[in-house]
Amino acid sequence: MTERILEGRVALITGASRGLGRALAVALASRGVHILALARTVGGLEELDEEIRSAGGQATLVPLDLGKAGDADLERLAGAIHERWGKLDIWAHTAVTAPPLSPVEHIGSNDLDLALTVNAKSTQLLIRVLDPLLRRAEDARAIHFPDRAAGPRPNHAAYLATKAAAETLIEAWRQTVERASPVRVVEALLPPMATTLRRKFHPGEDRTLLAEPSVLAERLVAQLADGLSGSIDLRD
Repeated sequence: MTERILEGRVALITGASRGLGRALAVALASRGVHILALARTVGGLEELDEEIRSAGGQATLVPLDLGKAGDADLERLAGAIHERWGKLDIWAHTAVTAPPLSPVEHIGSNDLDLALTVNAKSTQLLIRVLDPLLRRAEDARAIHFPDRAAGPRPNHAAYLATKAAAETLIEAWRQTVERASPVRVVEALLPPMATTLRRKFHPGEDRTLLAEPSVLAERLVAQLADGLSGSIDLRD
């Protein structure tokens, strides 16, 4: 991809209402990419839409809670994308939920079910419905953001276990899709960011020491424009 090629492309951003997802939506829209912004927070999506449109970009809002969405909801989304654009050029999967911090023996069933649904099951459902659309694009990219924690961390088991499940699904898909199509699955490794998720895990942390999502988004989109593939480490 080049900057010129990015213009006119279509990108689905999950978790688009805040944090890195929001920053990626803004950065891609500034380069002429039409943004499909998916999130459960309607107010956040409306604020994102206003920011993108005020800067001359275009967005389509997809208010959808991945914790409650089922096969039919995501199939309708994929059908709408196919009907309007016929393909999908970019999928950036930033949606994630963080269960309350808890020792393994005290993890609540409802908390674990929600984490499994959002972090793992919805990842598989999205792969299933978006794979055909990505394959129809000339040079599609699916971008995901693994958590490279050095083994289990106390009280983080529900989050890390469900993230690991999602990464296993994505890696298995990558091995299949890259053998049979021009779709490239890109993993982006991130430094600690000043996000709501980070605050939940590290309350009281000095946030001035954390990376800004907007800065990381600009770096990522610049590399995407240069033909990003494989793995990218933004932790430098």
